[in-house]
Amino acid sequence: MFPVELPANLRGAAMKVAWNLQRGVALILVLWVSILLTVIAGSFAFAARTDMQVVQNSVATARAEAAANAGIYRILYELYKPHNDGERWQADGQTHDMTFGGVKLAVSALDESGKIDINAAAVDLMKGLFVAAGLADEEATALVDAVQDWRDNDSLRRLNGAEEAEYRAAGLKYKPANMPFQTIEELQLVLGMKPELYQRIVGIITVYSRQPGINVTIASRAALLAIPGTSAEQVDAYISQREAARAAKQPLPPFAPGARFAGLAYNFAFSLRAAARLDDGTVFVREAVAQVLPHPKRPYTFLSWKEATPVSSESLIETSIPQNVQPK
Repeated sequence: MFPVELPANLRGAAMKVAWNLQRGVALILVLWVSILLTVIAGSFAFAARTDMQVVQNSVATARAEAAANAGIYRILYELYKPHNDGERWQADGQTHDMTFGGVKLAVSALDESGKIDINAAAVDLMKGLFVAAGLADEEATALVDAVQDWRDNDSLRRLNGAEEAEYRAAGLKYKPANMPFQTIEELQLVLGMKPELYQRIVGIITVYSRQPGINVTIASRAALLAIPGTSAEQVDAYISQREAARAAKQPLPPFAPGARFAGLAYNFAFSLRAAARLDDGTVFVREAVAQVLPHPKRPYTFLSWKEATPVSSESLIETSIPQNVQPK
């Protein structure tokens, strides 16, 4: 059989239809390719923008960190000024505002004698610390015993304390160190120490003062409230008297209710804190503990150096810091 030959008019119409179909398919392919290229380009743009944001955040964090580190060294510089220098900063916990490289800083220093030493504090003071932080009397007594069992050099359990058997019974895979705390963070391992309780006391405890009492002339309100037998009214009244005397550059008054727990006024170890805030809201906080050394070529050493979590006030550092205050 021979193929049927279409009339000329029908053959032309068929070719026209085929041509239109090819053009339609080509147009659809072009549209799909355009959409695909648009999606790919958008993905690349989003990835590039994300990468750029990560880089910018990293640069901002690095800048804030460098400024905070500079703030720590500025504090040390000020503390090493002669004691008869009227502009010398004191390790009394007061906040000083400054700038470094255009970055706003809030820095402070506190002698460790103004904190409660979890290795050396008197038993009553340790109990007062836990009671002031919200524990009931019985709970505070048990926790003090557990703290002592952790830091003593034997395995004898105190009446309400905890040794290896108690830790195993609680499902813990470690036992008391039976030696002094090396860091304040180690206190979190003690049986009965809850995270929320630790967060309430972390700013007023130390392992560096090595004394049974506290220096009330620089101790914070929270530390003073830990002194047994004191009330909030007594503490607030004393702080007002103390700050008034400090402002007038007069001798600081004693705290009569806390006389039994009064500690040394100088310890050679300082808590240093520098909070840096950039204009874009980036905040970096550096905390360190520095110890003075009797060596002219190495006048200090760092016992602790860490990044800290900003508190609410540090994320809102005032923008009216004098711009002419620069580290020397």
